[in-house]
Amino acid sequence: RGPRRHHRRGGRRSSASSAATATAAMSSARGGSSTAAAADVATAAPAAPEMSSLARFRRTVFPIYGREEAKKFFLVGSIKFFVIMALTLTRDLKDTMLVTQCGAEAISFLKIYGVLPAATGFIALYSKMASVLDKKTLFYTTCIPFFVFFLLFDRIIYPNASSIQPTLELAQSALGIDAAATGFLSVLARIASNWTSALYYIIAELYSSVSVGVLFWQFANDVVEVDQAKRFYPLFAQMSGLAPILAGQYAVRYASRAADFRTSLTRLTAATTFAGVMMCLFYSLSVAYMERQQRAKEEAEATSGGRGGDEKEAEPVPVPAPKKKGKKPKMSMTESARFLASSQYMRLIAILVLSYGLTVNMTDVLWKSILKKRYPDPLDYQRFMGNFSSVVGLSTCIVIFFGVHVIRLLGWRVGALVTPVTMATLGLPFFACVLMGLDGPGRLGLAVAVGTVQTLLSKTAKYALFDPTTQMAYIPLDEESKVKGKAAIDVLGSRLGKSGGSLLQQFLVLAFGDMLSAAPAVAVLFYTLLFGWMNSARRLGGLFEARTEMAKAEGQENKEQQQEEKRKKEL
Repeated sequence: RGPRRHHRRGGRRSSASSAATATAAMSSARGGSSTAAAADVATAAPAAPEMSSLARFRRTVFPIYGREEAKKFFLVGSIKFFVIMALTLTRDLKDTMLVTQCGAEAISFLKIYGVLPAATGFIALYSKMASVLDKKTLFYTTCIPFFVFFLLFDRIIYPNASSIQPTLELAQSALGIDAAATGFLSVLARIASNWTSALYYIIAELYSSVSVGVLFWQFANDVVEVDQAKRFYPLFAQMSGLAPILAGQYAVRYASRAADFRTSLTRLTAATTFAGVMMCLFYSLSVAYMERQQRAKEEAEATSGGRGGDEKEAEPVPVPAPKKKGKKPKMSMTESARFLASSQYMRLIAILVLSYGLTVNMTDVLWKSILKKRYPDPLDYQRFMGNFSSVVGLSTCIVIFFGVHVIRLLGWRVGALVTPVTMATLGLPFFACVLMGLDGPGRLGLAVAVGTVQTLLSKTAKYALFDPTTQMAYIPLDEESKVKGKAAIDVLGSRLGKSGGSLLQQFLVLAFGDMLSAAPAVAVLFYTLLFGWMNSARRLGGLFEARTEMAKAEGQENKEQQQEEKRKKEL
């Protein structure tokens, strides 16, 4: 009876206020006192205080609100910072060793016959571990072995490489070719005589997919809600964009200035190990923080449950925490593949990831082949790649600073289309330079410059918008799709995309003789894939928005049901 009287009184007050407002408006229209009418309206609905220009600027540049939200952002964002720092150091090191020792052609070979099998085996092992381990143990079990290998490579494998690797002459003799031979067998001989560098390349490539796609984004998707993700994820990219600047300049100003490449390797491994330790530390701090927030939320809800009905309940700030571990469904690799194939939503995400891997591989190998001609010495090549990584990080920060609100203001679909549109625009001058030929230092320098700009801006768009939008697409999914479907797409899908591009390049070399002669065919394939990518992004945008609205409606319905149950208990 009490709540009903309160509701009727509230309804009469609301009706009286509306009537007073309407009467004042009619009086003003008839020529009455406009001042009195304005006073009545102001009394009925007081105006909100105007936000200062400084507050508006801060809200635009750094849309993180409240101390607790800022703490959550910096803890989770620091994980990605050190993930990207280690990724940058190992990526530049693997490219330096492989390209200068085996040639850029070895990249295509290893991505098909080395990285793809390794990624397939990792997915099988990860799916099995995800079924038996809790998320915290799964993170450490996946992360730590990579850094153990990097340390072993620096301290044991590389110093003894000359003793455990065959010579180039021995490899060529075993394959039945001479020193002047070219083609597939020649590449295989160079890889066999430098198999330790090839092994480092495979492990570092696998880490690049696992660290960002599985270790970081899977954790972030568990603890960041959709509404926060629109503000957090672009800023995560901006924060992690500082990592390539630091890692690149470390390589340029310290590691590459060593007396020899062996000393440079030790310096780079020390920085990589530091990044791995800090990654695990911030993950531990983030998990502890989320658990404390969850306990505080549960205690506040338990306390508020015993309050009287007339006292206004102070709701705690909702902080998403890692979900309680239940019994995870066990799926074989075949069942996982069928599960992905049966979901249109997951298929579209896979197309985006595959398209990026295929298209970027088509231009990356051409650019690195040209780059080796310009910088044949390993330390010179390492210095160039360090500066390139720093510029990529700086460009990413600048793009995010001006485009951080593209996703929030223009929507997920526009943010997802920026990367393929950028690659389509910048691919034209690059292919034109390749078709012009590389005879002479002038043309070689022009091709290196144009290829560097094309690669730079493509990577910038990828880090700033492609990664955040792709990872946001997983948030509305159920737990099974997030864990197993996401791992399959991010690791196997990414590797299949890049390996598929390498396989296409090998077929083109067999058909045309070399990649320069096959450049027109590469351009046709490149733009065909980009148009398919854009179409899939548009379709996925509609599904993402529909699922997000559905999740919001279900959350609101559950909240109303909980409030109704509380009212019944109070009565």
